[in-house]
Amino acid sequence: MLSEQNKKIALKWFEAFNAHDLEKLLALYNDNAEHFSPKLKIHKPETAGLIKGKQALREWWQDAFNRLPTLNYEVLKLTADDEQVFMEYIRHVKNDEDLRVGEVLQIKNGLIVFSRVYHG
Repeated sequence: MLSEQNKKIALKWFEAFNAHDLEKLLALYNDNAEHFSPKLKIHKPETAGLIKGKQALREWWQDAFNRLPTLNYEVLKLTADDEQVFMEYIRHVKNDEDLRVGEVLQIKNGLIVFSRVYHG
């Protein structure tokens, strides 16, 4: 079932992110993938929260890993269907308040084509 495959992609996403392994993380994305995050609005206001393409993803996450060397995500829940995964997790950064996050990964042909982050 695609929902099980999509859940495995989400688990690989967490593994790569928590290892700060940019290449493994980017390998999960389509070359033209888009990513929306409220943090982008803060750190890169010119994006209005949306970036497009693997190079933009690379720059964004490399910046995050550089700024936040202790960044780590704790998985709370994964809900998958044949087209997407809804992920709930806690963002941990040393000396920073924990942040509860929701994120949706839209997946086509085994690759993430769009991701959207939700948090307060």
